[in-house]
Amino acid sequence: MEVIKVARPGKFWKTESALAYFLLLPALVFLILFMFYPIVYVFFMSFFKVNKLAELVSFSGLDNYRYMFAKPEFWQIIVRSCVWTALAVAAKTVIGLIIALLLNVDFRGRKIARTLTIIPWASSVPISAMIWQWTYNSDFGLLNYTLQKLGIMSNPPIWLAYPRSAFFACLWVDIWCGIPFMALVFLAGLQAIPQELYEAAEVDGAGSLAKFRSVTLPLLSGVLTIATLLSILWTFNDFNVIYILTTGGPGTSTDILITYIYKYAFQYLRFGPAAAMAVITFAILLTVSIIYARNYFRGGEVL
Repeated sequence: MEVIKVARPGKFWKTESALAYFLLLPALVFLILFMFYPIVYVFFMSFFKVNKLAELVSFSGLDNYRYMFAKPEFWQIIVRSCVWTALAVAAKTVIGLIIALLLNVDFRGRKIARTLTIIPWASSVPISAMIWQWTYNSDFGLLNYTLQKLGIMSNPPIWLAYPRSAFFACLWVDIWCGIPFMALVFLAGLQAIPQELYEAAEVDGAGSLAKFRSVTLPLLSGVLTIATLLSILWTFNDFNVIYILTTGGPGTSTDILITYIYKYAFQYLRFGPAAAMAVITFAILLTVSIIYARNYFRGGEVL
């Protein structure tokens, strides 16, 4: 009778498993030093008085949080951050889905259209924001020049000089940069839907709208949930577009939490309140992520 030898668990630990952990060690050290340690340090900073060198001086409890909560401007910026995120994500989702549906149709030049769609997302966001800053320029910008030549406006506004127009100008640039990602993700989801389902719906007499409502949306709901969650996280923390276009101005009229945190930390050197705002931002995004994750893994719908 042949005896089959089974490898002992300890032996495996001493060979392949130990080698795997050893190879992962540099990446783990990198994550601890450059990700986890700064997060923990910022959390501690929010409960301490901090000097201008970002060193902890003395424990202050919730003073930094009370200081920020007492400022009306802080609440205005939280509301603006939420409005900014809601409008941008909604526009990216709707426009991205429309573009994905169009690119999913078989037509001549579809590959070229898909390639052109990805350009705004593939380009560097700071470079795209700088190009749009030149476009919005009131003296030699392409936008005002086009509006004047077409006779739409004889005296176009200075887009980045007034609070409302500056906010929507920044919002459009963020939407423009984010649409391609949403479109490509939705397109991948559409191509994963079996064509047999559409054929069966046609046999049942369903039109285009009925097929979209009963076939496309239910099977695309998982992709929609993940894509919108990622878009919420990125849009809420979109520093580049606003800071390059307006630096949060005029005044603080286009500031969102991430740019306001930067100003408090690196312009005003108020690291304690800045750390408190960073923790609040983390808590907001963590709450949104948990809600999305619970609904996603339960098979529910967030949208």
